[in-house]
Amino acid sequence: MTDADGLTVGQVATALALTVRTLHHWDEVGLATPSLRTNAGYRLYTAADLERLHRIVVYREIGLGLEQIRAVLDEPDADVALALRGQRDEVTRHLGRLEQLRTGLDRMIEAHERGILLTAAEQAAIFGPEWNPDWPAMARRRYGDTVQWQQYAERSASRTPDQWRELTAAMTDLDAELAAAMTAGDAPGSERADELVERHRTAVSGFFPVSRSMQVCLGRMYEADPSFTAHYERLSPGLTSWLRRSIDASACAHGIDPETAAWE
Repeated sequence: MTDADGLTVGQVATALALTVRTLHHWDEVGLATPSLRTNAGYRLYTAADLERLHRIVVYREIGLGLEQIRAVLDEPDADVALALRGQRDEVTRHLGRLEQLRTGLDRMIEAHERGILLTAAEQAAIFGPEWNPDWPAMARRRYGDTVQWQQYAERSASRTPDQWRELTAAMTDLDAELAAAMTAGDAPGSERADELVERHRTAVSGFFPVSRSMQVCLGRMYEADPSFTAHYERLSPGLTSWLRRSIDASACAHGIDPETAAWE
């Protein structure tokens, strides 16, 4: 091809894997303007035009903006190396952000599959001797297709061992206060019992959001599930029933019929 020859916009677009719209835009902003015209007034790109376009494509692919490219190509005192170093630094920062994103995605995937991102030793140290490391896998098999498991996994993905310790300590303290309130004779529906029921709902909501209606369902589950019953009965005989009745009484006070309460 010689300078006397020329390529149409469509031919150049095909040759450089660009769109005609892109070439028109570059023409409009004065970045790459065809040098020739046909007798009918159509613009044609010369060999020199095509070489400029090749350079624009290269610089665009490494992330330079159009004004940066214009400076590199047209300003005689432009420091090309400086512009490229700046772009390299931006790429490095972007790669760092992408690496953080990949790490977050890996943790999210693992949390959805495992539930708790702690080693067996960390689980034993944080959750205590009663903890069964198989429980998260059992919970996933049972609840893995629920919204609550997804919420649980999303929170677990970003939870640190220290945050697990804080959450576990809060649950342990609450359990002790529940047992103490029952032993002291605080009846379901009393001010003290209602306060503890609300604290219980807040604590469980650390794993996934729990409404009062859902809390009623949890109270039913505590009585029906041997592992939960054993946990509360070890704290104080009769505590499972007391907690369930206290949850029911609090629900009634908030206009919820425990008999028709549903998991939301």
